[in-house]
Amino acid sequence: MTFTSLGLHPSLLRAIDARGYQSPTPIQNDAIAAALTGRDVLGCAATGSGKTAAFLLPILNHLIANPRRQGTRALVLAPTRELAAQILDEAKIFAQGTPIRAAVVVGGVSMQPQRLALRSGVDVLIATPGRLLDHLRAGHARLDGVEILVLDEADRMLDMGFLPDVRRILTGIPRERQTLFFSATVPQEIAKLAGQMLREPARIGTERKSAPAESVTQHVYPVCSSRKSSLLIELLKRDMVQDALAFTRTKHRADRLARFLSENGIRADRIHGNRSQGQRTAALDAFKSGKIRVLVATDIAARGIDVDSLGHVVNYDLPMRSEDYIHRVGRTGRASAKGEALTFVSPEDEGDMRQIERDLGKGAIERRKLEGFDYTARIEPASARPMRSAPARPATPGRARSTRSFGGARPQRRA
Repeated sequence: MTFTSLGLHPSLLRAIDARGYQSPTPIQNDAIAAALTGRDVLGCAATGSGKTAAFLLPILNHLIANPRRQGTRALVLAPTRELAAQILDEAKIFAQGTPIRAAVVVGGVSMQPQRLALRSGVDVLIATPGRLLDHLRAGHARLDGVEILVLDEADRMLDMGFLPDVRRILTGIPRERQTLFFSATVPQEIAKLAGQMLREPARIGTERKSAPAESVTQHVYPVCSSRKSSLLIELLKRDMVQDALAFTRTKHRADRLARFLSENGIRADRIHGNRSQGQRTAALDAFKSGKIRVLVATDIAARGIDVDSLGHVVNYDLPMRSEDYIHRVGRTGRASAKGEALTFVSPEDEGDMRQIERDLGKGAIERRKLEGFDYTARIEPASARPMRSAPARPATPGRARSTRSFGGARPQRRA
């Protein structure tokens, strides 16, 4: 199958060729074919498999083939600023040589340039829900002409507090529209909720077991909490890890880890919800350019971090859910490139790690021990010490995972 055989507009085919795409990925082939017929789509595919092009290309094809009045005709909702910016970059690449205009509205930056862009007319609007609602309340944006709605990272959009905002936004969008949901994971409860918003959708990849890409090698390093930072330093100093996107469970732990790495001669920065958009962009750009070796991130900020040829993902803290593990690991091994995911597991985390392994359905992940590393040392700099444990949370009804003995950060809705 080729992009040409999908029936896309010649201008899009030229942009695809300039982008270097040889042939559509499975999710692109199936989703584009379904979306071009006007069907709603619920698509699930591994991170890095090309989901962004899978919805942008049919959107642009529709707008080019059906030129109409000015105004926002396609709306893409994304959970984070970084993901929204990434989608905008892709939209601009594919729309080259066409009159289609795209813009992004996200939090953390001034509303004024966004207001001016909306006033001048935008065909494709990419937005985080909170900031879009701000513009709607201020009368800067209108959605009554939207013909296509996309929820990217639908599991995150519907599962981390965004649902009320999404429902408010939906009240301003025509009921007669095409709706596309895309995500790397579609848990049963999310699929059910999506089913309430979609009309007889083409379900693509929803029957598959969610798991990291086969190109990613996974290893577990058992280590007590007080030695995680030193273990990461040792892996970096031995060049067993060249560069890494390291995940922590909270913003405070991200700050502490980045500071500890810097104190030990490792160029590092962090990205999380408490940092301004300028700080987040600068940290990500520095990581992409190789100016820093380690970018420390929290889950809410991780969606949309797309780094070519990222060698390693480090789960410094075990994620709260199997779906988050898949999304984290999916930052490496993109587009079939090789990658490695290292997960630091303390004794109190072993039960949750086994649950993740069961959810992935691949058996036990190989345990590794770093030769020559002192696993028994007790004293580390204060900046590297883990935070005091919080009381255990009550189990959430229907949650298969065991309850943590230490608390995580409450999800933030605004990105």
